[in-house]
Amino acid sequence: MKTRRLFDRCLTTLLSLTLLPGAFIDGAHAAQPSERQAKAMAMWQERCKVAGEKIYKTVENVDGIFLMKIRTTTNFGDQLRLDDPYGHDSTGDRYVLNFLKGLYHQRPATSLPGSPPRLGYKFVEAQDYRDGKQYRYTASVKEVTRTTSVMMGGDGKTTFKSKEFVLDREPSQGPAPRYGVTYDDISTREEREHWIAGSSLKVVDLQTKEVIAERIGYMMDWAQGSKAGGRSPWLFAADNACPGFQWNPNVLVRNGSGEQAGQTLIFVEKVLRPST
Repeated sequence: MKTRRLFDRCLTTLLSLTLLPGAFIDGAHAAQPSERQAKAMAMWQERCKVAGEKIYKTVENVDGIFLMKIRTTTNFGDQLRLDDPYGHDSTGDRYVLNFLKGLYHQRPATSLPGSPPRLGYKFVEAQDYRDGKQYRYTASVKEVTRTTSVMMGGDGKTTFKSKEFVLDREPSQGPAPRYGVTYDDISTREEREHWIAGSSLKVVDLQTKEVIAERIGYMMDWAQGSKAGGRSPWLFAADNACPGFQWNPNVLVRNGSGEQAGQTLIFVEKVLRPST
């Protein structure tokens, strides 16, 4: 299955060079699109004309931000669920952890040429999606005791210690951070019927209620929802996105969904520049 997926992505890249500059068309039949595919492509191209980033104001030396929503699920192939698959990122506590200073310092791969900085913030505040209470989150490297996994060849009983970047929280006290981050699905029924997902990511000044930056994005599943071979339509749709998710121009094979994790922070840091 992995070999087939790699083959399809390579073919996608080659086809895109002749079909549409800058677009990466998924699927082995992209050379002869059906009427439905052609209509979906035309709709997507039209929406790409209004997609992009608009930054009205930047703020320096920001210590912390308020996450107005926390992503909790991944939509692999639910066509009509308006949960912003374009903006898909990490979920749950990992989504919160994504915004905290130090996480990406543990991952040298992000220091590759062309990669975004992803510095993170000293703290994040958010309402916990499980208990509805507001917390201030921080994180640090700690020693954690783990048990070997049977799935990874362990016995499920032996314990070992490892150093990990761990999330901490305490009830919020005092004023919340001035700047918030939120997202919305902006898809219409017609767009979803053609496997197009629209997204709005906003940075908001919570004191003045102003939107100081917004990213509008659209993506389309070229295979129009096919789940052949265990295919996940919205993951493949991330290959056909405007703006695209790929931050490294040296990547030969497109893998949009592989770059979605952490992409929210990449945009937010352009607007709210973290303090050192």
